[in-house]
Amino acid sequence: MIRSILLYALVVLLLPACSDSPSGAENQEGMAKFASDSNFQNAHEQPAKLDFQGKGEIVKFPTSDGKEGSAYVLRSEQNPANVLFVFHEWWGLNDYVKREAERLFGQLDNTMVIAPDLYDGQIADNPDAAGKLMQSVTEARAKAIIEGAFGLGGDNASVATVGWCFGGGWSLKAAIMAGDKSKACVMYYGMPVEKAAELAPLKTDVLGIFAKKDNWINEQVVGNFEKLAKATGKKVDVHWYDADHAFANPSSPRYNEAAATEANTLALNYLKEKLK
Repeated sequence: MIRSILLYALVVLLLPACSDSPSGAENQEGMAKFASDSNFQNAHEQPAKLDFQGKGEIVKFPTSDGKEGSAYVLRSEQNPANVLFVFHEWWGLNDYVKREAERLFGQLDNTMVIAPDLYDGQIADNPDAAGKLMQSVTEARAKAIIEGAFGLGGDNASVATVGWCFGGGWSLKAAIMAGDKSKACVMYYGMPVEKAAELAPLKTDVLGIFAKKDNWINEQVVGNFEKLAKATGKKVDVHWYDADHAFANPSSPRYNEAAATEANTLALNYLKEKLK
């Protein structure tokens, strides 16, 4: 009897612990695994307010999961040869992201700009809420939204992607999803994919912009991504800046104007070269 009890106790101790919630960090992928980390939250101070009146419009579209998605869209007067997809940070599709979308729209010729809303209309204004929103995003739902947004760009347009933080990871995933249409991908301090099978279908090279003081998307994470890219025959051009995570976000106290200006110029020149 005692032996049976001891054996049962040993089995229980050896069983993997289960999370009470599917949003537990051990069940998350990408940036979402950091959402409950208080240090990560503290690296994303509440965004400053912005008085923004944009020229774009919110466009709704059907998604493959039977729901509806939306995106902030800027259209050129002619039928564009290119479409740039802009992916928001963990705050959601706020005015700062819309302003970045408009900046890029004004700098790129013959290019439609689409900023998909991966939070389905929700926007966070504090780190705790942002973390919960980021953890709530499922791979299936995000991909359904992106696929629906692809339809807004037409069948013949070349595709480029750019994103920051949470959106940096989705910039890479969307470039993979775009297949042969994908011509450019820019990742600002986003979590890359970690499996060869995920990266193998990628048809474009990648411009990676990272921060030396970033404690999460750090040299080990980026180094592993470079090794994975080499193993799968992909080209990744990595650039490091002496700055912190979120250094390119003008709404953050960690904004580094010099580094952001240099990185943005690098990204713009890359996009112009790939989309000319």
